[in-house]
Amino acid sequence: MKSKKLLTEDWLAVWIGFIVIAVGVLAVLTGWFDFSALKFSTWTLGENLTEAQSAKVVSLGAQMGSWVFWRKTLVTIVVLGVLFSAGVKLQGGELKKYVPAFLMLFVIAFVVRLISAEFTLNRYLEWAFWALLVGLLISNTVGAPAWLKPAIKTEFYIKTGLVIMGFSVLFSNIAKFGLYGLGIAWIVTPVVILFMWWFGTKVLKMDNKPMVITLASATSVCGTSAAIATGAASGAKKDDLSIAISISIIFTILMMVFEPMIIKACGMSQLMGGALIGGTVDSTGAVVLAGNALGPEAEQAAVLVKSIQNILIGFIAFFVALFFATRVDRTGTQRVGAIEIWNRFPKFIIGFFVASLVASFIVLPLTSGADVKAINGVLDQYKNWAFVLAFTSIGLDTNFKEIARSMQGGKVLWLYIVGQTFNILLTLFAVWFLLSGAVFEVPQLDLFK
Repeated sequence: MKSKKLLTEDWLAVWIGFIVIAVGVLAVLTGWFDFSALKFSTWTLGENLTEAQSAKVVSLGAQMGSWVFWRKTLVTIVVLGVLFSAGVKLQGGELKKYVPAFLMLFVIAFVVRLISAEFTLNRYLEWAFWALLVGLLISNTVGAPAWLKPAIKTEFYIKTGLVIMGFSVLFSNIAKFGLYGLGIAWIVTPVVILFMWWFGTKVLKMDNKPMVITLASATSVCGTSAAIATGAASGAKKDDLSIAISISIIFTILMMVFEPMIIKACGMSQLMGGALIGGTVDSTGAVVLAGNALGPEAEQAAVLVKSIQNILIGFIAFFVALFFATRVDRTGTQRVGAIEIWNRFPKFIIGFFVASLVASFIVLPLTSGADVKAINGVLDQYKNWAFVLAFTSIGLDTNFKEIARSMQGGKVLWLYIVGQTFNILLTLFAVWFLLSGAVFEVPQLDLFK
């Protein structure tokens, strides 16, 4: 019985994530073999580029004509295919149905990564958007074929990606930005969650409480990753998760494009603007792009705030699981014990924390920052592939007609708009209070070098 409990989707995501991390660490530190997954270089057909732009891109033909490109493609599909197939088998799935479906899903994901790496498209929208868009186009036109359904395992892929992502969330990031980052990321975030919970349940009177808390976490922390973790902790349905992620991605794109423009127009400093972006833009990738649009100092400030904020994912998931088990789902005078809370707690969050602790307090002290950066360079691509499989799956499994029926008369959209507006205003106040110099000394610029 205990062995079966360790073979649930959550635990299998942990084991797969640990395997990828362990092999990645071994490959980088020993140099015995190349474990790198496929990463598309920015490509172009070469028209109308400046000399500086041309230096940053390669032709598509040259990239895809390389043996290294196809070797890394093979490594990626074999590693992920074998690990996820083993996970499906251990959960009782049929490999004869899963394997061909997975291969086709990977082909779609391959096309997504190819499209998103095109020079012009890459400057404005990250691959998460294209993964969702391609999946949505298929599901809402010709429809996803029945034989592809066995590979559409959104949560399995993204849980695994989150475990791998844990290795890159170093606790030392807290020290780098000190109380400034903590004030922006750790005080504002729970306040926004509480506000959106109150607004959704009391003002909008939404009955779907898992949806409320899932969207609140996605809005206040880091979009999809927080939505998956909180959705699992609260027992959100798959449709609820799809809606929350879709809304988050759509508005993330808008904020990524327009927030830097507004910040520049207001004359805000790079330090303050970057911190505001890090605290309000949901996706980590979008945070990097939006921060970069303001300048190098803004980019680093944005990444630091978002990195500190990302650490909250596990804590929030734990408290959501505790709250829903003891309050929301409790009936009558029934008491909920520790076992029920443990059963509800998303186990992959444990993997996320363990990976972070290992990177922060074992690998980093025993090696060097350069080694950890190299390891994360390898692991980041496996995380991205797991995420692109997940985002594509979300699109393939999402139907606009079904979403329209689930919007509860527009309440979900209103919840996000009001909640995100409150999040921006509160974060703006925290950024002004901590980084404007009116109250506290502004951090030295060498902090970001």
